[in-house]
Amino acid sequence: MNGPKKIRDRGITIGRLPIGEKNCITDVAGVKVGHITLDKPLAGEEYAATGVTAILPHGDNLFQNKVVGATYVLNGFGKTTGLVQVDELGLIESPIMLTNTFGVPAVTQGTLQYMLEETPEIGDSTGTINIVVGECNDSRLNSIRALPVQPSDATAAIKEASTGASLEGAIGAGKGMICFGYKGGIGTSSRVVQDDASGKSYTMGCLVLSNFGVKDEFQIDKYKLDDKQEVPAYPKSADGSIMIVLATDAPVDSRQLRRIGKRSGIGLGRTGSHFSNGSGDIVIAFSTAHKIKHISSEIVESRCQLRDDHAIMNDLFLAAAEVTEEAILNSLSQAVTTTGRMGNIVHAYPFD
Repeated sequence: MNGPKKIRDRGITIGRLPIGEKNCITDVAGVKVGHITLDKPLAGEEYAATGVTAILPHGDNLFQNKVVGATYVLNGFGKTTGLVQVDELGLIESPIMLTNTFGVPAVTQGTLQYMLEETPEIGDSTGTINIVVGECNDSRLNSIRALPVQPSDATAAIKEASTGASLEGAIGAGKGMICFGYKGGIGTSSRVVQDDASGKSYTMGCLVLSNFGVKDEFQIDKYKLDDKQEVPAYPKSADGSIMIVLATDAPVDSRQLRRIGKRSGIGLGRTGSHFSNGSGDIVIAFSTAHKIKHISSEIVESRCQLRDDHAIMNDLFLAAAEVTEEAILNSLSQAVTTTGRMGNIVHAYPFD
């Protein structure tokens, strides 16, 4: 196979649950992912090595047809928008956007503009909208102070989104990210869980933006990787961040989603992270099982949901851990050596 490979193509299998057809968050039916990558020189030795990634829970109007959502903060050294309302109401009503730390305002504005154009009643004949944006700091490779990300990049990422297999590695929001001292960025994976008695099956998908850790923390022995000293790791502190986006078609409520989201931390820890002091390790989770209408004349609504004590909930917990671990490894496995600001170079992990 030519070019970057998924970790399974390198003979490394994570966990025991079966993967989805694309081994991607878009294995959850209807979920779409889009990327806009900025890769260009700026004035002097400055460089734009950054971008935007958009995750759409479905292809309909998200404000009019919301999905159940939840968040979980492993370590809160992060600058996000929209998480407070998601936790309060248990709903997500916009694309989930990822970018660099200083790009959050521009991406919020661009996403808001997109949603206002799509839904003219927002802020007029109905209420306001809650835009969800997460970030990691890519300032080693990206000239973050130059604010290269513009609102139009957010809009473009949303419009580029598709249900196909997502690109991974140094793409979109992942262009300038570093993981365990090597090139990280976007990674994704999926799992399928099944209840044999009922014949029902559900998919769990994950997309990460990886930007954390030092080389010595990476569990190379566990993954049976060689410690190739000839390719240097980037000298940086353990402080960094990861954004973890979980998607499932399992019928769960916001409380259950939050419980599932907690298990992402297990997958993150298995790779070697200890959620360092300056790390923003944040999970955003949603379920596509129900579309909740923005306006209804009904006084009550009915939804089915899984029982907490059913065995399949444990399988969903396991799936959340496995997809997170594998998505992180895919972000490393798919990344390529990248040159950025001030001539800084971050090498791809020397798998080959």
